[in-house]
Amino acid sequence: MDTTLRDGEQTSGVSFSASEKLTIAQLLLTELKVDRIEIASARVSEGEFQAVKKITEWASKNGLLDKVEVLTFVDGGTSVKWMLDAGAKVMNLLTKGSLNHLTFQLKKTPEQHFSEVEATIRLAISKGLKVNVYLEDWSNGMRNSKDYVISYLDFLSQLPVDRILLPDTLGILIPSEVASFISELVKRYPHVHFDFHAHNDYDLGTANALEAVRNGVHGLHLTVNGMGERAGNAPLASVIAVINDYQKEVEVSVEEKSLYSVSKLVETFSGFRIPANKPVVGENVFTQTAGIHADGDKKNNLYHNDLMPERFGRERKYALGKTSGKANIENNLLQLGIQLSDEDLKKVTQRIIELGDRKEVVTPNDLPYIISDVLDSSTIEERVQVLNYVLTHSKELRPSVTLKISIDGKVYEEHAQGDGQYDAFVNALEIIFQKNGKKLPQLKDYAVRIPPGGDSDALCETIITWSHQGKELITRGLDCDQTVSAIKATQKMLNLI
Repeated sequence: MDTTLRDGEQTSGVSFSASEKLTIAQLLLTELKVDRIEIASARVSEGEFQAVKKITEWASKNGLLDKVEVLTFVDGGTSVKWMLDAGAKVMNLLTKGSLNHLTFQLKKTPEQHFSEVEATIRLAISKGLKVNVYLEDWSNGMRNSKDYVISYLDFLSQLPVDRILLPDTLGILIPSEVASFISELVKRYPHVHFDFHAHNDYDLGTANALEAVRNGVHGLHLTVNGMGERAGNAPLASVIAVINDYQKEVEVSVEEKSLYSVSKLVETFSGFRIPANKPVVGENVFTQTAGIHADGDKKNNLYHNDLMPERFGRERKYALGKTSGKANIENNLLQLGIQLSDEDLKKVTQRIIELGDRKEVVTPNDLPYIISDVLDSSTIEERVQVLNYVLTHSKELRPSVTLKISIDGKVYEEHAQGDGQYDAFVNALEIIFQKNGKKLPQLKDYAVRIPPGGDSDALCETIITWSHQGKELITRGLDCDQTVSAIKATQKMLNLI
């Protein structure tokens, strides 16, 4: 059962609109093909009521109404009426699974609670509803008041309840406890359908879900992207992948290929961002960064495991940066249809490593720019070198530069101001060249571009067109900083004239 729309929406700061809830519900049932969805808590708000009505109307038309569930309460029948008005047919009744909660929150005896629970269940059944029962704080109940839990389950097992839902409400259990508690109950109540509902406070949600399955639990509650209160719930994608790989005799209906696309849609609707290193659906999960790993992938897939990206509609990537080796770059060039000689490949690799020292990741989209810059630079003899510069830009003061360059081995230093930092740089150059009786080419065009999909840390290519002795000259510079890339383009020009 996916409970993204109910328990997952308890993620701090997340609230889905009615149309977003409907879209997610449709995707969960028809594309991901989960068995059931829990979509709301009864009596929360008018907006929640309207969202449930939209979903139940759609589900009813498509024969899926029995797969749609709503959390309800022991409240004298108010939740039952809410369910009926909303068009829902399956209620998940929230009751107390630990003596601690019963005593200090409800301030009632077990007998009083059991009686009220039975009355609610029988009312719901009489109205044509199906009933599942949550044992809130069940995990603490098993740890600290097992006699109460057993007596409650003895009572519930005699009632017309479809499923009993066992939540680790506070995410306190470790896998060995899950194995012990679940196996004990499954053996004691062989005819009862038990669901396990894991939370992730200790980052054990996936491990606990796997242990529950190994020990005979009949259902799991999961959420897309692990959304949920506090540290969230057991994540759908991770749990499905681990069951498919490590509990192969258990069949699940979920379509693995749809996990990533649904994950991204829920990320967009919720604003709850997926960490880049999140298993299965994170952006970095199928990205090799170390060069030795990329090399191993070329040699009999030495760094592959069963968690192949194609299973989830994704593809393996090879990151480019300071840890990149030649194999990483070759893999990316292969995808771009580019071949380089060994000598040129070494030059490109070195440039990527240098860039990676200043920019965490170089994207595959940067590669054509880097190749152009490296191969272009290697053909130019550097008689003129920009040795150092200080660029300043202050409020209400003109930008300025202090520049040191070498021309044929002789060093010059000059200071100048300009309308911008690059203009100040060119003005300082002109002063130096005038002192040497030379004139700079005239700048005719100045264009800046970044690779497709680039962001604020993207590599920047500056393309400058110059007019020199009646001819046109074009030079390029590449850097993360726009002004620096323009300075590099200018240095190339100085060595060509």
